[in-house]
Amino acid sequence: MVLDKLGDSLKNTLKKLTGSYAIDEKVINEIVKDIQRALLQSDVNVKLVLELTKKIKERALNEKLPQGITKKEQIVNIVYDTLVEFLGGKGNRIDITKKPFKVMLVGLFGNGKTTTVGKLANYYKKRGNSVALISTDTWRPAAFTQLQQLGKQIDVPVFGDPSLKDPAEIYNKFKAELEKHDLIFIDTAGRDALNDELIDELNSINTTVAPDETLLVMGADVGQAAKTQAEKFNDTCNVTGVIITKLDGTAKGGGALTACSITKAPVKFIGIGEKTDDFEEFKAEGFVGRLLGMGDLEALLEKAKLAIDMSEEDANAMKDKMLKGEFSLLDLYSQMESIGKMGSMKKIMSMIPGMGNMGISDSMLDVSQDKMKSWKHLMNSMTKAELENPDILTGSRVKRIAAGSGLDETDLRALIKQYKQSKKMMKMMKGNMSEKGMQKMMQKMQSGKLGGKKKILR
Repeated sequence: MVLDKLGDSLKNTLKKLTGSYAIDEKVINEIVKDIQRALLQSDVNVKLVLELTKKIKERALNEKLPQGITKKEQIVNIVYDTLVEFLGGKGNRIDITKKPFKVMLVGLFGNGKTTTVGKLANYYKKRGNSVALISTDTWRPAAFTQLQQLGKQIDVPVFGDPSLKDPAEIYNKFKAELEKHDLIFIDTAGRDALNDELIDELNSINTTVAPDETLLVMGADVGQAAKTQAEKFNDTCNVTGVIITKLDGTAKGGGALTACSITKAPVKFIGIGEKTDDFEEFKAEGFVGRLLGMGDLEALLEKAKLAIDMSEEDANAMKDKMLKGEFSLLDLYSQMESIGKMGSMKKIMSMIPGMGNMGISDSMLDVSQDKMKSWKHLMNSMTKAELENPDILTGSRVKRIAAGSGLDETDLRALIKQYKQSKKMMKMMKGNMSEKGMQKMMQKMQSGKLGGKKKILR
């Protein structure tokens, strides 16, 4: 999960509400101070932190308690609402209003602009769009080759001509071919700083392309300087949005997110890892939901839809098993294999309401592909009865299975341990995912107790 430290700090802060007998001004002051500390550690501007926490405190102290909810639930809702508004509100998605729809990416060196072009193309291709890429970067020698390699990985055509030195000329050369596609992504040159040379170059290509969206790519490590950078690029080529990269490995992501949210260039996408699929549309509601442990069901369902080729019948069968908290070793393997296609287990768990607060260890959530292959060999050496009921695996059975698979007994014991831990986790989930539990959660969302149905599930 992105910004793990911030999320953990906020969740620990809200846990204080659970342990408080009465919610008075003293408790609210402590919570506000904890939130301030968490945001400052994530590099959020001091002035912004004070403004945000002032709003939380005033609402917590002065708002009338709605009928049917507790003071604790009201404060959680206030924190959620205020953070969502702080990070851009209900979202600033890209609406593809025509074809071809042209998106130009700009930015300085070192922010992962060319890689992001590939991620963005992959994102829209997976959603059924015909996509084409073009490199107009005449400054960095390897830019066109890098974009070609990315295009090959995701099976998307890439255009460009390194022999030409004018970005506008490159675009015009391939304009007719490009416009056969639904979406065109234009990779532009960068510099170490936004100097006069880059400004002239961007003005030229901007006039030639007339993009429908101009997205500024910035690394999260730029921190609070993101605001100034976004404003300068906006003045040059009318930036319509920002893509923040490297959010998986920096504590400064909070500074970049909040700095952009108060400019005219809101965050539209975030990069959350090195893989092509580690990229998502930025939606403040879901993002804050994950930070606070409320989950992000919309993002989870979208990942599942794109990653898993599963019939409705199989999906319902898996859901029923999860609701019962019961499953076999084969179910365990099937679920882990499916989740592996969606991303890391830790990211997936953060999207399930309630699971982000359960303190499940990273080692339990981190199962490598090599380990899964070993487990598959072990399962192939088991009988049907053993697969369906691993509890019957006695010492003699363990020796036989290990010998038959060519693996060590410790490998089998690791599999059994993972199975028992996962079974326990499923039972923990049962309370959240049972019909009664889900109905209770929905009632709270509909009444605004957890931020509103539209805010959490929209």
